[in-house]
Amino acid sequence: MSQVVGFVGAGQMGEPMVVRLVRAGFRTVVFARREPVRERLRAEGAEVVDSAAEAAAVADVVIACLFSDAQLIEVLGGPAGVLANARPDAVVVSHTTGAVSTVKDLAAARPDGPTLLDGPVSGSAEDIAAGKLTVLLGGPADSVEAVRPVLASYAETIIGTGALGSALGVKLVNNALFAANAQLVALAAQVGRELGIEDGQLLRALSVASGRSYAADSILRTGGFAKFEQRAAPFLRKDVAACVAATADLGIDLGQLAAVITEGPFDLS
Repeated sequence: MSQVVGFVGAGQMGEPMVVRLVRAGFRTVVFARREPVRERLRAEGAEVVDSAAEAAAVADVVIACLFSDAQLIEVLGGPAGVLANARPDAVVVSHTTGAVSTVKDLAAARPDGPTLLDGPVSGSAEDIAAGKLTVLLGGPADSVEAVRPVLASYAETIIGTGALGSALGVKLVNNALFAANAQLVALAAQVGRELGIEDGQLLRALSVASGRSYAADSILRTGGFAKFEQRAAPFLRKDVAACVAATADLGIDLGQLAAVITEGPFDLS
């Protein structure tokens, strides 16, 4: 592969992305802080560097897979950040789920810099490892097409959603719906228990019945409600908070959707 990929944020989701990129044949230059991660990625064949600026400077495509807006601003912004050090013809993809204003402000601060795409994802680390992730991309159509072969290393579905920020809007709605679905599954399980049905039995039956949902399947795959809440709730709380903040800024009332999310058995507030 002729394209060079820079990567920042090799965490729970980012590390398997790097592995898929390397195995797809891309020269992958990674900045990771934790030494065990650095060692594992070196063993996979990635080039490990000591700063985000180094990873960005040599890359045609830079991928940032970070947890929060604060991390995204720290890594992409400023004189030592990705946007200041990447080539003007490079494309930077942010997999961070956060505020639309953050990516727009970052892009506006570097009008002559690389093209920034918002690229939130839907799926799990297991989906990444299997190459079945879904990626939403907001930004210029030609830039979306330019990064598609790179992201296809770990994504089965790549959807262009329109202008910069539009992918985050779609993802925020998706996350709100997923959180609501998870709460509804938990409420349904409470009814099932009152009927004498064990959680696992109910979830296995739902997985092949008309009441199935991605949320129910996720709960089943992770080993039940307690494990799902322990693993997914921190991410869902962040995503729900981002959705509430974004819609509140625009004067949008989530109505019954908000009620289901905040009043269900899982603590997502």
